Amino acid sequence: MTAPALAAHQPVLLAEVLEGLRVRPGGDHLDGTLGGGGHAAAILLSSAPDGRLLGIDRDPSAIARARLRCAPHVGRFTFKHGSFGDMARIAADAGFAGFDGVLLDLGFSSDQVDDPLRGFSFASEGPLGMRLDPGADLTAADIVNGMDEHDLADLLYELGEERRSRRIARAIVAARPLSTTTELAAVVAGAVGGNRARRRIHPATRTFQALRIAVNDELGQLERALPQAVDLLRPGGRLAVISFHSLEDRIVKHFIKEAASACVCPPGVPECRCDHVATVSVVTRRPVRPTGREVNDNPRARSAKLRVAERLPAQDSDMEGHT
Repeated sequence: MTAPALAAHQPVLLAEVLEGLRVRPGGDHLDGTLGGGGHAAAILLSSAPDGRLLGIDRDPSAIARARLRCAPHVGRFTFKHGSFGDMARIAADAGFAGFDGVLLDLGFSSDQVDDPLRGFSFASEGPLGMRLDPGADLTAADIVNGMDEHDLADLLYELGEERRSRRIARAIVAARPLSTTTELAAVVAGAVGGNRARRRIHPATRTFQALRIAVNDELGQLERALPQAVDLLRPGGRLAVISFHSLEDRIVKHFIKEAASACVCPPGVPECRCDHVATVSVVTRRPVRPTGREVNDNPRARSAKLRVAERLPAQDSDMEGHT
């Protein structure tokens, strides 16, 4: 069996992540989305000589690539196949009781996007898969060929923020069955019409985003992961989340704002009755964006947003934060 090649993936906002997490020697960290292993390797280097890292990924091939990238730090990392939405259970099974930092990079590895057999991109022909975990049951083809037209349109609108979702869903249903990425992209482009040369993005981009999110339950996993991450942080530990589109960033922003607030009663309530306790403070008042130089070097970083929060000590949990 041929060993997997070293990942070509460039970790996004690497220096900003290390600074945001305040990685120090001896710290324990959780990377909930190993991807190409770039962030994990840098965290291990910065936490040397005795810092530990637990890495999680749904893609076994990503774990294999991360092992190669982190090989100089053997003995200080533990990698597990699974979803960050199950991080509390995975951490307990791996023997970790808490962490000084938790990182969630919600983007995709270049190795995944550029592999046509994974079906994430319409740049080259591949099967309509879009599964982060190749062993998962649901595929994009199942949704495209099996979902009711009305439900498909709702999915494209809600998860892809696609304004022409009705027209696209109608065209997809009329063209069924579809089996490849290029077939689907052509159907969507035909439904949208217009001059593609004048468009900033390909007309199928939002449709592919919606299908990928649905196949992998990305938003559901994120909503389940965020409270677990805070619970796993030691006092003073930090949570860093990199998002790449507005749906993800909205969930992260609202979660941190609520977790940093001493009261979450609805507006207009004369006195607080929620008994909510703040568990974090806000570190990044505004999301950190990549520099122009990073975007030039890695165009896929252009939409990245980093938000950071810090776990409050128990005695300071009545402090209020704002985003």
